[in-house]
Amino acid sequence: MSQLDQQPVAASPSAPRGSGRPAPAGESALDPGAYRGGVTLRAVLIGLFLIPLNTYWVIYVEGIRHWNHCTAMSLFWNTIFCIFLLVLVNLGLKRYCPHARLWGYHRDPPLEASEGDRQRRARPRGRWGWKEVSLPFTQGEFITIYVMITIATALAGHDSLQLGYPIMYMQFNSETLAKGRIDARELYPPHLTVRDETIIKPLEWGGGTFYRTEYLQAWFGPVLWWCLFITALGLVMICMNVLIRKQWTENEKLSYPIVQLPLAMTHDGGTLEFFRHKPLWFGFLLGATIDILNGLHLYYPIVPGFVVRHDAPELNLGNQFTTFPWTAIPKSLGMPLYPFMIAVGYFLPLDLSFSIWFFFLLKLLSLVVSAALGYQPGQPRNPPFLNEQSWGAWGAIFLYVMWVGRPHFARVARTVLGLRGGEDDSREPMTYRAAVAGIVVGCAFLYWFCLMAKMTPGVILAFFAIYFVLSIAITRVRAELGPPAHEMAGNMNAATLLYWIFGTNGLGAQNMTMMTMFWWFSGRGYRTHPMPCQLEAFKMGEAGRMDMRGLGWAMLLAMFFGGLATYWACLHWEYIYGANGMTNHNRGIFSLLKSRLDNPAGTDYVSLQALIFGGILTFGMIVARLRVPWWPFHPAGYALAMNFGIEYFWTCLMLSTLLKWAVLRYGGHRLNRQIMPFMFGLILGEFNVGAFWSVMSVLTGARTYDFAPG
Repeated sequence: MSQLDQQPVAASPSAPRGSGRPAPAGESALDPGAYRGGVTLRAVLIGLFLIPLNTYWVIYVEGIRHWNHCTAMSLFWNTIFCIFLLVLVNLGLKRYCPHARLWGYHRDPPLEASEGDRQRRARPRGRWGWKEVSLPFTQGEFITIYVMITIATALAGHDSLQLGYPIMYMQFNSETLAKGRIDARELYPPHLTVRDETIIKPLEWGGGTFYRTEYLQAWFGPVLWWCLFITALGLVMICMNVLIRKQWTENEKLSYPIVQLPLAMTHDGGTLEFFRHKPLWFGFLLGATIDILNGLHLYYPIVPGFVVRHDAPELNLGNQFTTFPWTAIPKSLGMPLYPFMIAVGYFLPLDLSFSIWFFFLLKLLSLVVSAALGYQPGQPRNPPFLNEQSWGAWGAIFLYVMWVGRPHFARVARTVLGLRGGEDDSREPMTYRAAVAGIVVGCAFLYWFCLMAKMTPGVILAFFAIYFVLSIAITRVRAELGPPAHEMAGNMNAATLLYWIFGTNGLGAQNMTMMTMFWWFSGRGYRTHPMPCQLEAFKMGEAGRMDMRGLGWAMLLAMFFGGLATYWACLHWEYIYGANGMTNHNRGIFSLLKSRLDNPAGTDYVSLQALIFGGILTFGMIVARLRVPWWPFHPAGYALAMNFGIEYFWTCLMLSTLLKWAVLRYGGHRLNRQIMPFMFGLILGEFNVGAFWSVMSVLTGARTYDFAPG
């Protein structure tokens, strides 16, 4: 069976199925000697080279121009575009230049154990000279490059440092924070911000350049501090993923739908077999044709186009509801018909894709019912408390997966403590002891960083505990079910939950002010969360039989240099173009902070009760899934739909659900295996042509067709 024909297994909440190593990607497991490549120096160097190019690209189209959003979905199309080009180059290397003679220091192959320790010590480990080497890249090298670009893109993304960078300076241009009872501008740490008006005033109007000595000196310190913070945060995530990888990937055998395409593309370093599937090319031509016509239609209206965007007036549904209480449905509600989103949704388990759009429609109905009862939906402390329900659902998902994995975590603990009956960590990216040490070191730095910013110890611990609970829950849903996106823009952050629990009086002005600087990773949304990307790379390494030693270090490099490249790209573009979409997305956080500082409040018991209700309802669905075989509602669909973000693709999931149901009902798994290459091609066609239009927008500065939501 080819890599393209393999159907991801839909997982459902269940108890662990033992600790045996599963067959990766449909093949039998092999011993470590059968590993096909691993992390190499050239792969890391290529990843580091591509990081600034991608952050430069992403910041321009998303942050400055606010179009061609690469990061508004789980599968970043700029990363797929880069890997697709590298695979084509690799096919050429395999065909025309598979080997080359290079001069350098070459390591000798490892000796067999039977040759004896004395001979092993006496024999040199390597020598200088000419040696024939293989030029084509292995799948392990492609996985290394893929995850490095993906992590850097996540940091540069619409919900990450595009929000974090402006908070380093823009509040000092705002009079909002200076008014009222407290001047909040004085509460921001000087070493993490830039306050000099001669440095930040040019950022408002643009027309200048970042490459001046005084600018470079002013930004160097704060940027370095934040890059170290990002690295520590990434270290904790990587080490947590090491501890949970085996439980989710091998014991529970989660399906990881998001990595099916990059895994198939890079199989064996890229093969002609992948490109010989006729359904793949039919899908590719369909997706490419739609984007080519729509791109030309933007310039030449005489060329026919296809209306697919969620914000297209022709597909608007919200304006159709003109009578009370139906007017509670948002006026911006559209009927998105993105072809690639339909294809991505096809790889989701049927119960999840159905649950997402079912609960989304239920959310709209709850808004109508609340309005009919005399409430103002969407206002604080007013039914139907959608954000609070979502919070409870994500918390319940976290508790469930931790409970299911308790035997594995107990074995991990025994391994760390050196006791018998521990978990084998010989095939992990690092030992479990090293992972635990990494978590301790990373958390210690985060704690010290926040103490330096004058946050109080209890709030620091509570804030990051909440953040990592939510991070693990998001990573679990991505690994098990692979939703097209997981935006949670309704104040789904640690700061809001702490407000509900302790009130503004219990938190204090300094803590509340500092938490606005954390809004970029625990604030507006989580579409670009790096933790799921890291675990998915581990899954790709396991499925591709990659030696994953060193992959954690490659990720850590990507976290540091990805943050550094993103800050550089932000400063480069903003000194040219001035205030833009990046700053506009942050202005609300300052007015919210000022409101909380000027209007102290206590514990929000109403919101906490709604949160508990959401958690109980989610636990009920989990129990029903375990005990009722036909139960169609997935708790992750409820958690996602109760918040914002499904508006971008809900009708796409309706179509993909109906299509996949019909295929499995009338054609079975045989027809399903034939449809999957078509869906891969549809995604690749749109991603590659859409990336071409995006690159053209960077080169020309003109708006081009935007094929993806954002």
